[in-house]
Amino acid sequence: IPRSSYYEADYRQGKALLRARRPYIVKNLITGACILAFTASVYIYTLRAVSQDDFEDVPVPSGPPPAGRRR
Repeated sequence: IPRSSYYEADYRQGKALLRARRPYIVKNLITGACILAFTASVYIYTLRAVSQDDFEDVPVPSGPPPAGRRR
């Protein structure tokens, strides 16, 4: 299998690949940080919204139905 010229013999990134990626590093980090912040904020909002509900309005069954009775 022919190796790409962007990687060295020990499969590390070569200088050409580092040069090609350099303009995008900052933009990719900013985009990743925004995605992470959005995901974390949705997760935290969901946990806080659910923790406020005490489920008092939900009827709880008293126990299992009798064995001889079928629906």
